[in-house]
This record gives sequence, C-alpha cells and structure tokens, in this order.
Amino acid sequence: MFRKGVFIASLLIFTLGYAQVKENDSLFVPKDSVEEYYVRFEGDSVLLSSIELEEVFIFGKLEFADKNERLRYLILRRKTQKVYPYAKLAAERLVELNDSLQHITKRRHQKKYTKKVQKYIEGEFSEELKKLTRTEGQILVKLIHRQTGTTAFDLVKELRSGWRAFWYNTTASMFKISLKEEFLPETVHEDYLIEDILQRAFAANKLARQKSVLDYDYAQLSNKWKSNPPPKED
Repeated sequence: MFRKGVFIASLLIFTLGYAQVKENDSLFVPKDSVEEYYVRFEGDSVLLSSIELEEVFIFGKLEFADKNERLRYLILRRKTQKVYPYAKLAAERLVELNDSLQHITKRRHQKKYTKKVQKYIEGEFSEELKKLTRTEGQILVKLIHRQTGTTAFDLVKELRSGWRAFWYNTTASMFKISLKEEFLPETVHEDYLIEDILQRAFAANKLARQKSVLDYDYAQLSNKWKSNPPPKED
C-alpha cells in the first residue's frame, strides 16, 4: 500500500519532544499550523518555524499484468524522462518572461521584448525538438501543461498570435499531436503513469524536481488508480 510521510519533521518532533519531556519536563505546544511548534526549555521557548520540508514518498513495487504492460511502461518512462527537461525549461522561461513584462509599461516595448524572448526560446528548443518522435512530442505537450498550467496552444497564441497558434495546431495534427492536450492524471491513466515516472525519477535524483502548478495530490492519485485500475488492453 502506498504511504507518504515527512520523515525529517517526524523525527525532529519526536526526538526533541521526547528528550525534553523526559529530562526537563518540557512540552511541545502546537500552534496555529503544523509547521510551527514551541519547545519549552525550563521556562524559555524556542520557536521552530519557517522550515520548508519536501515530502518524502515511499514507492510501492511496480507490478505489471504481463510483459507487454511492463514494456509499455518502460517505453513511456524513457520518453518521459527524455522530454521532461524541455518542459521544465519552458516553464522557467515563461516565469522569467512574465516577471520581466511586469516592469515594462509600454505595450509596444512588451511586444518587442516578447518577440525577442520567443526567438531565443525557439533557438534553445528547435534543433532538439526536431529529433522527437510523435509520442515524445505529445508527452512534451502534456508536460508543458503540467509545468505551466497553460496548454502549448494557448502559449503560442499568447506569445505570437491566434492565427499562428491555429496553424501550429493544424500542422501538429497532421502528425497526430494536439497542442491543446492537457495533463489530466486524475482521469487519464497514462498521465498518472507519467506523474509516477516523474516522482520516482525525482526521488532517485535522475531529474531535477519542478513542482506542477496543477492542483492534484500524487498520493491520492496512487491510491485511486491502485483501487480502480483501468481495464487491461488487448
């Protein structure tokens, strides 16, 4: 069964709390949130707060119905790990662009700067993206939505023009790639598998972690899909 815990916080609270209660008759007094505690040392209080701890997941063993299912997962893992850095980079560039635009007041200058950044991003991406397969391209589109909260279609539309976004989507459709594709791990099993692949790669330090801007909980997703697995493909 999938379990999730923040072990460092638990160990810290247990060790300090037990030692001081036993030796100095001290107590942990919970404050307004789980992130803040007071440790009482013989009348003195020390506030432990503002300590941001990452969640630590304990992953269950991967189980597959047959060899074909295992092979599909391994292929998906290879493709996901290959394209994720591009989605991460796109999200970082978008944040940088939006931050910079906040300091540019004139619309004309905003358009000029946006065009300059867009060309820079294309220069970073274009040659490598040309080497992607159709399925890798579609996974990238989903991951861009995961990292930015915006579809690739809307990003193109915002950064360039509605007509170019339509044209890009039409061209991509010829290769069965939709720039309007969203990342939906709650309802699409393959998207959940992509999230599972990412979380395992983050934990193993194979990929640099970048939190999704979308609102979902990986632990809940894991429990859901384990309790209600999709029908087996022929």
